[in-house]
Order: sequence, then structure tokens, then C-alpha cells
Amino acid sequence: MRKKIKKINAAILIIGNEILSGRTQDKNIAFISNWLNTTCGITVNEVRIIPDIKKTIVSNVLILSKTFDYVFTTGGIGPTHDDITAESISKAFKLKYEYHKEAYSILQKYYGKNKFNDGRRKMAMMPRGARLIYNPSSAAPGFITKNVLSLPGVPSILNSMIENCKRYLIKGAKVHSKTLNLYTVESKISKKLGHIQKKHKKFVDIGSYPFFRLGKIGVAIVIRSTSLSKIKSVNSELIKLAKSKKIEILNL
Repeated sequence: MRKKIKKINAAILIIGNEILSGRTQDKNIAFISNWLNTTCGITVNEVRIIPDIKKTIVSNVLILSKTFDYVFTTGGIGPTHDDITAESISKAFKLKYEYHKEAYSILQKYYGKNKFNDGRRKMAMMPRGARLIYNPSSAAPGFITKNVLSLPGVPSILNSMIENCKRYLIKGAKVHSKTLNLYTVESKISKKLGHIQKKHKKFVDIGSYPFFRLGKIGVAIVIRSTSLSKIKSVNSELIKLAKSKKIEILNL
């Protein structure tokens, strides 16, 4: 039986001038990150947003693919002149940029020979040896090259395809989380919180997030770990800390 790898990470590379210009609001980062964490036990450790410039795509793909277990790219695999992700990934890995036989067949069948124009044929162009990520919404497949998974930028289409990425991924240990909401200010607990984080840093990550609710200032403390027992232990310490400082706890 294959031993499960405990910690697996990923990066997300958002490609598109429309995101950087503010014309389009990105919805894919949160969706992919949540799916990877809850479904695959893969943690997203970095996100980058870059323009539709071939040199920029190439350099970022090379850096991220060497740094992380997986890289998810979104955008730039459509039919227009500025959809250059597939060509750029081909250049990054020194692979021939060519028609993918199966992708070509899928698209030709979907559109019909008479409507299968140059732009639509372009969506079948991929790095040599790419494996397909099937698309149940609009036929045009994504693809995986080495450890880089390339998906469309349209959120509804990406969402429908994401489960088809699973076959290419090695799962890690699921990261669990627990939130403790306190009516206090961060400065009142920051020193002790830092001590608790240092004590458990090998197995637990603690985040502190201010909020304003019902006219009161509060702090949401989020504990994350692959170990439920470690989360329980840290949560107990945080409750003890809150009680010692007479801080109101919202969710006990």
C-alpha cells in the first residue's frame, strides 16, 4: 500500500490582463484553494497574478513548478490572440506546441466540422505529451504538463472541471480548522498568542483576524492543523488564556 504523503503544496498562477486592470474580479483563487484543502489535503502556499505576456508566463511557470508540488494556472487557454498560456508552457518546458489529437477530436465533434474554425482549433493546441482535463461545460479541455495544471479563467467552467483534476493529484493530509471568537483587541492577547504559536509551530498554524460585530471589536483566532488532537489542545490553551484575562468568548 502506497504511503500517504503528509504535506503537499501548490501555487496558483492567475493569467490575464483583465484581472490586473480591474475589469474582471477573480473568483478562482478562493474556489481552487478551498477545493484543494478540503478535498485533496493540498495547501496553497502562493498566488500570483500576471499579465498575458509570454516571457512573464514562462518565467513564472518555471519558478513555481520547481518550488511547489503542483501549479494551477487559470486563463489564457481560449480561442483569441491573447490566449497564450498553452504556447508559453510549451516554451517553458521546451516542448513542441502542437495539436493534441484527442482534444482536436473532442472539439471538432462538439462544434461540427463546418463551425470548427481557426479560433476553435487553437484550443486544441497544447504542449506535446499534455494530458487532458475534461470539460463537461463547454468541451474545450484543460491540460496538465509535468506538474502544471492549466484551467480556463471563466469561473463556472473551471468549477465544473475541477473534479477532473483529482486523478492527477497525490493527496496530502487534510487540514482541519477551528475558530475561537473573542471580544477583545489583538494587542491584549498578541504576546501570549505568539508564545502559544511558537510552542506548537511544528504542527499547528494560528491566525488572528480582527472583526467588528454588534458594536463590539473582536478577534477571530483560527487554528489549523492536520491533527485534530493538536487543534483541541491549542484550543484549550486559548480558552484558558481568554478566561485568565476575563475576555468574553462568543462560541463556547
